[in-house]
Amino acid sequence: MSAQSMNPGFPMIGGLYAITPDLADTGELLDKTRQALIGGVRLVQYRNKSANSILLKEQAGLMRQLCNEFRVPLIINDHIELALTVNADGVHVGREDAGVVEARKHFGKDKIVGASCYNDLERAQQAEREGADYVAFGAFFSSLTKPDAVSVPEYLVGQAKREISVPIVGIGGIRLTNARQVIASGCAAVAVCGDLFMSGNITAQAMRFTQLFAEFRNLLTTN
Repeated sequence: MSAQSMNPGFPMIGGLYAITPDLADTGELLDKTRQALIGGVRLVQYRNKSANSILLKEQAGLMRQLCNEFRVPLIINDHIELALTVNADGVHVGREDAGVVEARKHFGKDKIVGASCYNDLERAQQAEREGADYVAFGAFFSSLTKPDAVSVPEYLVGQAKREISVPIVGIGGIRLTNARQVIASGCAAVAVCGDLFMSGNITAQAMRFTQLFAEFRNLLTTN
């Protein structure tokens, strides 16, 4: 059973998934995230690879409060203990982190657990069996955040949708100029960092991404 069905107050896993940039200035982080939320972000992942444990706890706690205002799930990248400490809505785990089983053991059935599956369908199938609520494939395009990430072949999402039932998140170098093809491939959500948070108008940029999903839904309805 997926986390979204157990948390009816939260939106389904889909749409624009904001990945926070590494910012030491907590005020700037909160301001930029608020702008993104106003623009229609559906999930927020707090990710800060350069912060120490004190800053991580401070920022994650304040991000939790902010996301609560908008009733948008806050997902913590990597850190299960941090997610538990701030009572986040879930955690996202990768290859080098504790696995889905470990995350689910700590969170129980009522929290969101997401898993990075890179370009590996078997990994995605295993993540679903272990209780993941969504799987992320990427990188779809070259990324400043992870320049050495493996690339995803175009056919993978379509193949995965025939093999798994949990939502698929596309990640890696996704920009407004290429997000449409990622959505069209079958991804329920697109994870974006740079092209959102480095935009001159974050709210307007978030609204543009959100509009892509609306256009795609309308296209499916009319066809």
